[in-house]
Amino acid sequence: MRPVGIFSTGMYVPERIVTNFDLEKTLDISDEWISEKVGVRQRRIAAPDQATSDLAIAAARAALDRAGMSPLDIDLIVLATSSPDVIQPSTAAIVQGKLGVMNAAAFDVSAICSGSVYALDVAVGMMQSHRSFDNVLVIGAETYSRILDWSDRTTCVYFGDGAGAAVLTDVAQSHGFLGSLLGTDGTHWDVIIFLGGGSRYPASHDTVEAGLHRFQMEGPKVWTFATTIVPKAIKEALATHNLNPQNADFLISHQANINIIKANMAALNLPMSKTHTCLERFGNTSGASVLLALSEALELGKISRGDIVVLVGFGGGLAWGVSIWRWM
Repeated sequence: MRPVGIFSTGMYVPERIVTNFDLEKTLDISDEWISEKVGVRQRRIAAPDQATSDLAIAAARAALDRAGMSPLDIDLIVLATSSPDVIQPSTAAIVQGKLGVMNAAAFDVSAICSGSVYALDVAVGMMQSHRSFDNVLVIGAETYSRILDWSDRTTCVYFGDGAGAAVLTDVAQSHGFLGSLLGTDGTHWDVIIFLGGGSRYPASHDTVEAGLHRFQMEGPKVWTFATTIVPKAIKEALATHNLNPQNADFLISHQANINIIKANMAALNLPMSKTHTCLERFGNTSGASVLLALSEALELGKISRGDIVVLVGFGGGLAWGVSIWRWM
């Protein structure tokens, strides 16, 4: 099988910072509660003139710069988002045009908070089945600030805007992508949902007034799902390659909630020193969070050549994904 690895990464978060103290002014909630129950202390919010594609382009440029590549070196863009610029065309197409990646095909992947992991899996599969795809740009980008109800303290305190990107290329044998495990339980599709713009709840004055054009999440059900399915999926994915959690040198989790991350690391009998978190500064960036956290962890020198690195996403769908890499 063609060995494919992550050659470089990049990230971008908007300049505007909204702290828990800022939210205290309009919501019946405290910094102490958000910090302890969620782990977020501040989040980044896109400027009025910034769309999801703008965040994606900034992260992509950072990844290309680190790779020493130009946009014309890229053969394919796979972009994960659940907050696209528009329903159509794809946000990937908008990025392709604005960034000047004119030799590439481009499309979106919608797997909500598992988006980055699903997009990486799709990109690897495309590279291994099409020899013409030598350099692939994978991006996760979100602007949840545009779909949140900022008067709803049960959802808005969690999220922030941001983007992460990775350039995938051929690597040495035995390095790079080792395997993955993807899953979905669609019987719980409505646990995390944005009620707006679709055929079921078309956006209109009436649906907005009725509270249907809004983001909703059932926190307790998300907790149960994330702390039961995710550790099991990680163990299963590792076992497929004759590995166990103790063989993992580093784990990057979706940045949903610090207590979910702690619970899952404990369930795997792994110390928190083997993971990296950024939700305390950036919030939950949904489909962008895994690539964003990975980029920052690499920048900080937390991952070394030869390390077994596990990437895990989970969330709306309910969907989950585990991706295993031997770092190049």
